Amino acid sequence: MVSQVTKYSAHIGIDWADKKHDYCIQGGKQSNREFGILTHSPDKINDWVQSLHKRFGGQLAISIELTKGPIVYALQKYNFITLFPINPLMLARYREAFTPSKAKDDPTDAELALDLMLNYPNKIKPLSMQGEKIRKLMYLVEQRRRLVEDRRRFSNRLIYTLKQYFPQLLEWFSHRDSELFCQFINRWPSLQKLKRARADTIRNFFKKASARSVPLIEQRITAIKDAQYITEDPAIIESHQLFATSVTAQIITTVELLRSLMMK
Repeated sequence: MVSQVTKYSAHIGIDWADKKHDYCIQGGKQSNREFGILTHSPDKINDWVQSLHKRFGGQLAISIELTKGPIVYALQKYNFITLFPINPLMLARYREAFTPSKAKDDPTDAELALDLMLNYPNKIKPLSMQGEKIRKLMYLVEQRRRLVEDRRRFSNRLIYTLKQYFPQLLEWFSHRDSELFCQFINRWPSLQKLKRARADTIRNFFKKASARSVPLIEQRITAIKDAQYITEDPAIIESHQLFATSVTAQIITTVELLRSLMMK
């Protein structure tokens, strides 16, 4: 059986970041190591990878504290690279065990990732690429979760804002993250503007929005007529309605994106 040390022409440990990545290279059977910094850009990454392949040939083994992310996606496209994801907790414990002094000459995370890959081949397994459909589904599920969190956050922000100048809306609508709610606010962002609207105009709004429960519509119209202003200060009303309409735009966009994800 070919050992992990001899199977690959070079081993590289990467300590990733947003704008640059530190790396540590050990080529072939050489014991000396080379350190450097890689700028995170498609061109720089490609140039670096191609230079490594030209220099060492064969298969390259790269250990990194990630299973996904921009740098992983950038490296996955090369068929001569095998990625070895390092568990962040394992790397943290390894760092703590072997670098207690925190001195300047202590090994970097890139070198520690390299050591883990070389010293524990039974623990550090190659990254397994799943099928395209499975990976697409995984990414869509993750994106949907983030969008749901965004919608909740935007909704909470909108509720807080309405409490400052137009709290009645929170009594008239139970779904505060719906398109209907947001469209109503965009049409009438303050109680002052809403009171100037004709009853038929409000009825037509709900009918066009497919909210056709006549008793509920009439109940809302009566409530609008009887509603009292919590404040009539233009400074409060104008500033808060501007913010409210900006948040509704974010909610509507998020809801539309969620709908499009469900159709994928």
